[in-house]
Amino acid sequence: MKNSFYFLLTKSIGAYINLMSYVFPDKAIQIAHGFFSQPRKGKINSNKIPKTLQGAIRDTIIDNDNVIQTYIWKGNDTTILLIHGWESNSSRWKKMLPYLIDSGSTIIAIDGPGQGMSSGKEFTVPKYAEFIDIVAKKYQPQYMIGHSMGGKTSLYYQYKHQNPNIQKMVILGAPSDFVIILKNFTTLLRLNNKVTQALKNKYTQVLDKNLDEFASKEFVSNNETKGFLAHDVDDTIVLFTEGKKIASAWKDVHFEETKGLGHKLHDEELYKKVSAFLFDSKD
Repeated sequence: MKNSFYFLLTKSIGAYINLMSYVFPDKAIQIAHGFFSQPRKGKINSNKIPKTLQGAIRDTIIDNDNVIQTYIWKGNDTTILLIHGWESNSSRWKKMLPYLIDSGSTIIAIDGPGQGMSSGKEFTVPKYAEFIDIVAKKYQPQYMIGHSMGGKTSLYYQYKHQNPNIQKMVILGAPSDFVIILKNFTTLLRLNNKVTQALKNKYTQVLDKNLDEFASKEFVSNNETKGFLAHDVDDTIVLFTEGKKIASAWKDVHFEETKGLGHKLHDEELYKKVSAFLFDSKD
């Protein structure tokens, strides 16, 4: 029943946007862009902080129009920056946190644009990377861990800013090709060619790059940072082939293939391998 309702809802939304494209084309693109870029889940009510985050020091960074919420578990001088994915927030690290805290490191998690308690309505990779850059300049992390779109954004951030302070990156279940993400969206809503092309034109401007080139596999092609990349063969959200694309282009990466973990990649053995990658003194 739930799947049938979702199918009818998306079909109805797509039909409405298609109809609008012939009458009010600019409005149609605005609506389509909104559905594509505005997270509908992941916000945190300041009066109802998830238990995972209640023990953290909360630091709200205000930079121009940006309000960026961070959560800090204070440790030693080794700092790890955690970057969550789409329609999520910093509480998604609940199961991995104990393994990172046990290392004695300082852990900093960030709420992405329009998610958690950070400002904004739209989530785009460049905007999220801007948030990361602001936080990284303040806290100087040596390690980054990103999940899903947070992983893609982490790779884009390092590609764009080439932060020499970042020594290692852990990327979990990240997509590679933006064109696939956009195609999945337009196919789901059954958007017509007129709307689809207009969205392609819009995101070429938003991303300031040819859409074929806005891919994680391109971001890592000259990435000298040491990496740990994990992807599950049963991932139905971001297909395993996306992880393989990134792995094949990254010069210095360990590719961990998992099975049965799905997109979330919550697993004790995987966490132990991540910890070994980050903290093994012989590495």
